[in-house]
Amino acid sequence: MVIEIIDEMTKLVNKMQEYIKLDIEDIKKAKHEQLLNRNEEKELMIEKIANYKKQLNQEIVNELQNGVDVNIYRHRVDNLEEELKTLYQLNRKLALIVEPIQQMYKEIVNEITEKNGGNIFHVKA
Repeated sequence: MVIEIIDEMTKLVNKMQEYIKLDIEDIKKAKHEQLLNRNEEKELMIEKIANYKKQLNQEIVNELQNGVDVNIYRHRVDNLEEELKTLYQLNRKLALIVEPIQQMYKEIVNEITEKNGGNIFHVKA
């Protein structure tokens, strides 16, 4: 069961890596709709990874209690950790791209709001 959980987590992490790479490319090409289309699936994958992590920890505890030498899983766990580090780095790269864009839009909205006396839209009845 431990191996299956690790394998499923690794598949999800790899898929998340690919999605983040696509996000970065879509930001560069201004394909914002495609970014939004992936967001829901990425959120579900993050939940699944978190659930698998809980299951994995429980399964390892069970194995330990049953006298199994859990070092037999060391290579797979190390590989999963490396994939998670790669995912973290890609996420960071995405954040470095998105953050300045977000700040730019915030500044534009603030400037428009200031020019309209605190209202984004000026409605005349």
